[in-house]
Amino acid sequence: MSGHSKWSSIKHKKAVTDQRRGKLFAKLLRAIEVAAREGGGSIEGNATLASAVQKAKDSSVPMDNIERAIKRGSGDMEGTRYEAVVYEGYAPGGVAVLVEALTDNRNRTGQEVRHTFARLGGNLGDPGSVAWQFERKGVVLVDADRAPDEEAVLELVLDAGAEDLRREDDQWQITTEATSLQTVRSALEGAEIEVASAELTMTPQSTVPVDGSEAKSVLSLIDALDDLDDVQAVHANFDIPDEVLAEVG
Repeated sequence: MSGHSKWSSIKHKKAVTDQRRGKLFAKLLRAIEVAAREGGGSIEGNATLASAVQKAKDSSVPMDNIERAIKRGSGDMEGTRYEAVVYEGYAPGGVAVLVEALTDNRNRTGQEVRHTFARLGGNLGDPGSVAWQFERKGVVLVDADRAPDEEAVLELVLDAGAEDLRREDDQWQITTEATSLQTVRSALEGAEIEVASAELTMTPQSTVPVDGSEAKSVLSLIDALDDLDDVQAVHANFDIPDEVLAEVG
């Protein structure tokens, strides 16, 4: 699954340096609003909200914006009401794609997602057509130069409940159960190891190898879906050679 893992790292680095930070901030704040509405505005009592807030902080979203998003979600301030919706489909080469969105207009978002799939060689599927191929996991990224001792990092994160540690170029990628994400992050920070990112994601249980022009077509579709205003995250089960990923990244 190295190809898919490496793409996750590339996407994180691109998000950090993306000049369109306003769009990134809007998506992060929308996730905070929905989490606060569904589970309450207390960060201590709402794990989903705590994760959304931490992700926003990691991306340097101002705290004032975060607090206003929580108030809108919990009903203390007026705001647009968003709902979560998931779309499933296939990219070229039979790659399964799972799209998570937050929208105030299901018809608009559905049309945009369907058009993007069709325009770039994919197919939008029925609910349940690909979701079974993914499972919710926590993924933590740590810059390797800030934690050079692999054995020490491995022992630390395993004791905190992590499932796996692997090297992806200049980063450690740590995989956890969804419920263990914050515990693993806290253990790293308690050991004074800086965390580059920590988020819940949908990881594929198996991958589909793709190469050449087909690989570029898959990544073009993933990027186009991810760029839609209402889309929060795009997950796929491709495995693409490192040299192709390096070219695209």
